[in-house]
Amino acid sequence: MSYAYGTKEWEDSFNALMADLLEVEREPFIMGTPAWIATYESLIRNDEEYRKLAQGWEGTVVIHITSDPSVGLDDDMYLLIDLWHGDCRSVRLVPAQVGEDGDYVLTASYERWKQVMTRELDVVKGLMQGKIKLKGHLPTIVRYNKAATRLVDLVAAVPTIYLDEMDPEEIEAFKPWVEFLREEYGL
Repeated sequence: MSYAYGTKEWEDSFNALMADLLEVEREPFIMGTPAWIATYESLIRNDEEYRKLAQGWEGTVVIHITSDPSVGLDDDMYLLIDLWHGDCRSVRLVPAQVGEDGDYVLTASYERWKQVMTRELDVVKGLMQGKIKLKGHLPTIVRYNKAATRLVDLVAAVPTIYLDEMDPEEIEAFKPWVEFLREEYGL
């Protein structure tokens, strides 16, 4: 059965999938998988420092990672983080059309996002240097740069296997999982 994004059924099924996978998968998690997403979401939700830094922040932030077939990322990936005044409502992989409609869409290559997630590149500096493209209100991002930096600190805390660290056999074994997510959840 394929679920339509934005419905209660989609959300319930994706939540159940994240919970189930957290029961069976062990750290480190492959970047972008439901267990990885659930771990990141939990870190944001339970972080008092982020909550304080983001008191006035509201809206969705979309991390748009452009495709890179050399690492097994055959299609663009959209990770939507729904933030509201210090709370994290959810972190979800979303279909492209949903991702493109986010309040703040930050677009870069896989390589750039890995640099951000491993703290090699500051996200605000990356925006200012044109290494990350922004669709949205830059002054708001700058105003909440400490909250944005904290989100990066939290994603860096997720035990992660990055796609380019997988050997070709692991990538091939991972592709059916990606296809399942695409078919089941419209990603």
